[in-house]
Amino acid sequence: MKKAAALVLAVLMSTLAVTVHAEETLNGAGATFPAPVYSAWAYEYNKVTGTKLNYQSIGSGGGIRQITERTVDFGASDAPLASEKLAKDNLLQFPAVIGGVVLVVNVPGIKAGELKLDSDAVCKIYLGEIKTWNDAKIKSMNPKASLPASDITVVHRSDGSGTTAIFTDYLSGICPAWKEKVGSGTAVSWPAGIGGKGNEGVANYVKQQSNSIGYVEFAYAKQNNMAYTLLKNAAGIFVAPSFASFEDAAATGDFDPKKDFYLWLNNAKGKKSWPIAGATFILLAKDKKDSNMKTVKFYDWAFKNGANKAKELIYVPLPKSLQDKIRTYWKANGIL
Repeated sequence: MKKAAALVLAVLMSTLAVTVHAEETLNGAGATFPAPVYSAWAYEYNKVTGTKLNYQSIGSGGGIRQITERTVDFGASDAPLASEKLAKDNLLQFPAVIGGVVLVVNVPGIKAGELKLDSDAVCKIYLGEIKTWNDAKIKSMNPKASLPASDITVVHRSDGSGTTAIFTDYLSGICPAWKEKVGSGTAVSWPAGIGGKGNEGVANYVKQQSNSIGYVEFAYAKQNNMAYTLLKNAAGIFVAPSFASFEDAAATGDFDPKKDFYLWLNNAKGKKSWPIAGATFILLAKDKKDSNMKTVKFYDWAFKNGANKAKELIYVPLPKSLQDKIRTYWKANGIL
């Protein structure tokens, strides 16, 4: 009788342990840029471990705010934070994956990859100086395209956004007028256009508004079957957004753990490099020990098992050498 009772108790305890394990949740919030790949990784991770990732795709500004306020296990931002800012808020930072920001258009008759733009044209469109699609500068790069005399509707982010930080860092690097008049950051005072919330909001606006242009992470362009442009890169070559062109840009990056991996990847010099690329970063609160352990377990698993899914969604997985630097960084900060 005692043996039977002990057996029943053991089964109940085992069932309870499994249930608790299955119900464990990791809470994160922030950048919309990596949301598609985080969602895919979370689905697989849940199947393997029973742990659920609840990721709120609210924009980098929201992610920074929530981890600073300690309301989530981790924050996510496409705009890296300088070491001084991290120290002020008692945070840690590491990159998770690399992707590209692309320009998408809704111009009648123009398909994906058919429209060429250089950095000067992009800058002047977003400054509101190039106002129509048949502007002489755009036509000179696209002599065979049938471009309408219609006004260009510029679409940008309305929320605090790491995608905006990457895009405006690119514009500031290639366009002195932009740097002087607007500058860069997760939120800027836009000279022209309408705002959409998140990569999703910008994509939806461009899809709905004829003769529009916007900037989104490439996965959103692919998922929504949107027409993206070619861009002239720092080497003077028109390139298409692709895994190869993002990877070429990523190869230029020297992520330094002594600087908390702070790095921008825009305007890479490679002949095949996509000019608007960036890493997306995870932010941890040093004082949230249990949360940090759960978070690094997830990303360590993703580094080891998520490369193929990342590539499928046109993100560049971090090279093994960088993954090893991140693991050393975790250990140095008492997480692993």
